[in-house]
Amino acid sequence: MGISRRQFVGGAVAVGVTATTSGFAPAPAARLWEEFADSPYTHPQIPYVGRAGARRGAIRLPHPPAVASVLTYGAVPDGSVDSAPAINRALAEVGERGGGTVIVPPGTYRIDGYLHIGHSGVVLRGAGSGRTKLVATRHLTELIGPYGSRYGGDKSSWSWAGGLIWLAPHVRHASLVAAVRARAWPFEGWTGNRRDEWRTLTTVRPARRGDWSVTVDDPSALRRGDVVLLRLADDAGHTLLEHMAGGGQGPEAYVWDDKTKLTSYVPYEWPVRIASVRGRRVTFERPLPLDTRPEWDPRIVTLAEPLTDSGVVGLTLEAVETPQSPHLLDKGYNGVTFQCAYDCWAEDVVVRHVDNGFGLVAASACTLRRTRVEGRGAHHPYFCREGSHDNLVEDFRVAARTVPARAGTQLHGINVEGLSSHNVWSRGVMEMGTFDTHRGMPFANVRTEITVENNGRHGGDASAGPLYGARFTHWNVTVTNGRAGLVKIDTIAPYSATVGISEVREFDQIDVPDFAGELHARVEAYGSPGAVRPRNLYEAQRTLRR
Repeated sequence: MGISRRQFVGGAVAVGVTATTSGFAPAPAARLWEEFADSPYTHPQIPYVGRAGARRGAIRLPHPPAVASVLTYGAVPDGSVDSAPAINRALAEVGERGGGTVIVPPGTYRIDGYLHIGHSGVVLRGAGSGRTKLVATRHLTELIGPYGSRYGGDKSSWSWAGGLIWLAPHVRHASLVAAVRARAWPFEGWTGNRRDEWRTLTTVRPARRGDWSVTVDDPSALRRGDVVLLRLADDAGHTLLEHMAGGGQGPEAYVWDDKTKLTSYVPYEWPVRIASVRGRRVTFERPLPLDTRPEWDPRIVTLAEPLTDSGVVGLTLEAVETPQSPHLLDKGYNGVTFQCAYDCWAEDVVVRHVDNGFGLVAASACTLRRTRVEGRGAHHPYFCREGSHDNLVEDFRVAARTVPARAGTQLHGINVEGLSSHNVWSRGVMEMGTFDTHRGMPFANVRTEITVENNGRHGGDASAGPLYGARFTHWNVTVTNGRAGLVKIDTIAPYSATVGISEVREFDQIDVPDFAGELHARVEAYGSPGAVRPRNLYEAQRTLRR
């Protein structure tokens, strides 16, 4: 009789064993895990991420029927002509007809433009990452135009935005491209270029972090299955930011007012699908990430109509090999980016010779599975920013660069910033890079069962504020070169958990705590990666029952 992956994971969590002189005995569970299992939605150091990913972390993602082949639209699989217009026509027409899978048969396809998936329910599917290759010849600066930073300076926002395969709802994408071409550098999130394209659906009564339901004042505009935005505004005393940092004397004493980049990320915006509406009681498909206190004016509001149930599967995207650009001056040879996307995915996708690999920009509940970044070296192999929440990156690999790094370039790793929360990186191999927490106070994120050659550096402007908010967890991490930075976080991250990591030492980039006083951080099974039980925090959380 076959055993499903979920059954295997559940069994491994339940019956892990260790050798003893008398045979086998149950391996001791991490004490922090036992604590967490008793209060999974409100634990002070470990976030609940058991529903991260598309379709609440579904093992099997949708496989819509094939309705078109790019060959029918004029794509040529020998690399001799530009196939981008043909592929984009196929994607657009399938989307306009209601969705389905667009097949890219085996071969090599030259694309002189970028590909855009702008309709929900559209999947671009190759024959496998080893059989279908797209070769991108031009970068986003050439295709769309220079993209400056809304914070000033000479930085290129293509260093952290956009993709040569770009999944974003049609209207939102058009507004972003128009703003870039007009040099009106936009906000890139859920509520428009100026963050004012929303309307209130209802106000929300007080509730606590970890609650699955809230009471609203008027449920008439809410429907089961809707994706809505929970919006929390900060107050003059910045008590919302203090709450994200875990509260207490350290965050209360911190100077927030001069962190202008950080404060530009507030209000906090959390997209979520409604599971049920019963009277004025609204239940979500995930528990609340934060309290909803009256002083933060909690509201359920509209958002840009998200892209849903769309994906990219089974292909390699290879940019022409060019030298890596100086730090923050990327031209935009970027891989696959999800923006204003919910319940979308990439699976069995390789990107090569890119400036930035896989992007989550104001994207939530998305899954990147069996993805790989390789080639000449990337600035951000994976980037997660601008209010991205509840995403899952699993079975990922950052391959060692194939050419030496140029002077003036930068390598980060698996990046998260911009108040992004409840994201998971699971079962990864990083032959280079680091756990890049890029200021902007991301919080409640998990990195678990990862092996890393920890040789990258984090970034982040001082005006973006703290490196970490509360409830960052690193669980079962093997560090192959003994570098502590950004992996052992108990001396820097408030209300954090560092469990089952290699013995490491400080060298190179050394950070000091953002918050004074007691950090309330926890360390367990230090020096014992691989021995900690459960081995994978995310998969263990999935076995818990509500």
